Parts: sequence; structure tokens; C-alpha cells
Amino acid sequence: MDLADGLIDQPHDVNRRLRESAPVHRIAGTDGNPAWLVTRYEDVRAALNDPRLSLDKRHAAPGNYRGFALPPALDANLLNMDPPDHTRIRRLVVRAFTARRVEGLRAPIRQTADRLLDALGSEGSTDLVAAYAAPLPITVICDLLGVPDGRRRDFRTWTDSLVVPDPARPGAAKEAVAAMLAFFTGLLADKRRRPADDLLSDLIAVRDEGDRLTEDELMSLAFLILFAGYENTVQLIGNAVLGLLRHPEQLAALRAVPSRIPAAVEEFTRHEGPALLAIRRFPTEDVTIGAVTVPAGETVLLSLAAANRDPARFPDPDRLDLGRDASGHLALGHGIHHCLGAPLARAETEIALAALLERFPRLELAEADVRWRPSLRARGLVALDVTYGTNPGTRGENLLSER
Repeated sequence: MDLADGLIDQPHDVNRRLRESAPVHRIAGTDGNPAWLVTRYEDVRAALNDPRLSLDKRHAAPGNYRGFALPPALDANLLNMDPPDHTRIRRLVVRAFTARRVEGLRAPIRQTADRLLDALGSEGSTDLVAAYAAPLPITVICDLLGVPDGRRRDFRTWTDSLVVPDPARPGAAKEAVAAMLAFFTGLLADKRRRPADDLLSDLIAVRDEGDRLTEDELMSLAFLILFAGYENTVQLIGNAVLGLLRHPEQLAALRAVPSRIPAAVEEFTRHEGPALLAIRRFPTEDVTIGAVTVPAGETVLLSLAAANRDPARFPDPDRLDLGRDASGHLALGHGIHHCLGAPLARAETEIALAALLERFPRLELAEADVRWRPSLRARGLVALDVTYGTNPGTRGENLLSER
């Protein structure tokens, strides 16, 4: 099986067939090299926490799928590391993403959300990804890191070139990597000259004073925080809004009881999470998964999307049910590699939804069909065209009554 076959347009149908037919499948990665795909919840959850499944590419045997490739200055990050290096680096930055620290960010996040909604006016139509779901997290993560306003414009273009390569521009991804490398080199130099009260300045102090980070680790960590902190949350917000607009009964229930938003975010994340697959792993020894023995050095891909819709764990899993207990979903990982920024991503999504639903009693899809980004790395929308208004007694209610 070719990994890309059907997974972008119909991932859940493909995953259902794979999950039902066998727990582990031999497939071809996006580069044509072989890998093993794991689809059932219990197997994926156990594998995410299995220390024998390494993220370090040095354990990869030749001729197997290796995934994303970056230059060393951006590649020495947590997604390519095992303990003890992973433990050391994660400990340095985890304090910035604790639940307590994130609580202190809620007020400025809400201010940013309100400012973006103010710019939309009281009614009209817009691409909600471009106008709201994307600029909110990039503003939040750049404020946290201390990235100046004038240097944020190109970041989404760069990330899109990496996550959704354009076949018509085969060199675009390399150009984006070069641009990001130059960006982070200049940014870190500026922070060394003029340190401030931000996360990047703190990390530079750790590197320069305590020598607990190499220069490549510092650069790679800055890249990962900015890239992942932006990319995952864009998808979470956009996919959650789409889920609500496609399920008006769920939207009405959430409007009626806004205190349910945090629990609803867990169900949105389970139902249509920000990634189809976890980062690839390489067994350091022969490993048995679902009665299949995967030889050491071969590539293991864990399907988060398939696991989160496994009926053995979540009854009627294809149904979006905001009253469901979605705890235990794997959309943001599990074990020591659980998403570092998960508390921040959850808070941003909760606030984005609350602000949006409060502001616009009328909110509906402008087009029934949506386009998903042609990517296996990020499960998100190309655009989300909506109409909106502060007056609920308009087009939306008429359409519902006609049905």
C-alpha cells in the first residue's frame, strides 16, 4: 500500500478498512521507502510509550522511510531525540507550558482573539482560517518567544512549504528551510544583543551561561516551539469550527452551555485531530506489535487518527459527540513524547471557540464542500469560508426552518 492512497481525502474510511483487516500493515512511505503502519488504539498507545521505539534517526536501517529532513541546525530537536538528551532539553522548556503558566496567558489570548474578531466587523463573509485560526496562534507563540511583529509575516508561507509541498515548485521546501534558518540565526543574534523577558532570551541564557544546550539544540528548539506551537493549533481551531458548523445540534448545545467548551475541545481533538500520524519511530531491537514482528531499524508509523476512531476504545467513533468522555485520546501523543505545548493548544482552542461563538450568533458554512490540505503531516483545512453576523435572526435560521 502507498501511504498517500486515500489518506488525505478519505483518511477515516481508509483507516477503518486497515484497522479492521489487520493491526499492522506493510506500506510505502511518501518517499517510496517501506514502513509499518499501526492502526489500533491499544497497539498505538503502547507503541507511543515503548522505549524500544526510538525517534533518533541513527537507529534507522538504510532503505527505510525516514520522514522529514532538515539541516542539522534545525534537526536537533525533541522530535528526533531519546532520553537522556530528550529529558534534558524538555526539562529546560517545559516550565513555559505548564497549566499554571498557560492560565496566566488566557487574558492576552482572549485579547488577541477579540482584536481579530473586531477586524471582521459585525457581519460578512471570510476565510476563517486566514482571518482567525491562523493569526491567533502565530501571535500567541511569537509573543511567548519574543519574535518581533515585523518578522512574523512570512512564517505561515514557510511552514506551508514544508507541510504541504507544492509539486509545481520542487525547490520551495529547500528555500523555506534556508529562509527559516536565516530567520532563526538573526533572531537569536538579536536576542543575545538585546535580551528581553521572553522564552527565547531565557533559553539563550541557559545556552550561554549554563552550557546545557548546544547551539544546534538551541536553534532547533526555537524552531520546534514556533513551528509546532503554530501548526497544531491552527488545525485544532479550524477543524473544531468545521465540526460545529457541520453539526448544528452540537453547536446549539454548546452555545446553550458554554462551560462545556473545554470538554468539547477534547472531543474535537479526538474526532479530527491536527495530525494523521505520529512522528516515525525506529525499533532498537526486533519488536512485536499486534502479533507482527518488526525488525530492528525499520520504520514504524503510528496512526493517531485510526487509533482515535477505534470502536474498541470509543463507541460509535465516527460520530462527533460533545457529551462524550474523550479522555485518553492520542491526538497529542502519549508518554514522554506527549505534545509539549498541549496545555497551550487546548487553551487557545477553548478561547478561540468561546470568543467566536459569543461574537457571532449567526455563523455558518459558505460552501458545503471543504478542501483539506494535501498533507500527511498536518490534518487541516486549506480554507474555511463562512458567513457570520451578530444578528441571529438572519439567513442561518431561515435555512434551518426550510429543512
